[in-house]
Amino acid sequence: MRRKLRIAILVAGLVVASITVPAAMAATTTGVQPAAGPTIAQLKARIAKGCTKVSKGNFKTDDDASRATVSICKAGSAFVWTADMDVDCDGVRTSKCNEKTDCCFQNQTSFETSKGRPFQADLTHYFVIPLPSSRFSYTKAGIRPGTTAAIIFKNRMVYAVFADEGPSNIIGEASYATNRDLGVNPDPSNGGTDGPVTYIVFPNAKPSPVESNSAITSKGSSAATAWVNS
Repeated sequence: MRRKLRIAILVAGLVVASITVPAAMAATTTGVQPAAGPTIAQLKARIAKGCTKVSKGNFKTDDDASRATVSICKAGSAFVWTADMDVDCDGVRTSKCNEKTDCCFQNQTSFETSKGRPFQADLTHYFVIPLPSSRFSYTKAGIRPGTTAAIIFKNRMVYAVFADEGPSNIIGEASYATNRDLGVNPDPSNGGTDGPVTYIVFPNAKPSPVESNSAITSKGSSAATAWVNS
């Protein structure tokens, strides 16, 4: 799969925003299936109860895609889309994520950790939402930086946080760590998957600290449980 074209963080007057959370850092863990919270089947059953399209038009999955086929819908309080999943390696420079491993590497993410630093893509489970546009605006939808989502691929699921923005017309991207722990090749040069990958975003579910996978999973599973039962 071809990586989608990345955009500079500082464009059109946009600046890196900081997520205000306590500075203490909880233990970070990785995994392919959260032990707590609803099952994948329960989450998909909740979507099947009804999901109303809220995006004004569709998104492409990659810059070179011939058609825009992905829409965002709303099921209860959650925003949902099904797309591909490209590998985002942006943020802290590491041996896995740098200019040599990723031709489009940027040493920043749109939002910052509790320590005021970019996220580390090969450590934290994070995902990407397109920049606000007339098609869909995450800000108008009430989705804040650090919002938690459940991301599902085949029989695996991880909870991740909204930490980076992508082009306004393209959707379907998550961090190196998210791809890896969903069983997907995380190599930024040739990894990712055509999917289908389901993203379920729970507004107002922000973990603390925002970069901790254990905190992300705890907050995400709680939000998912409440949503499934709504």
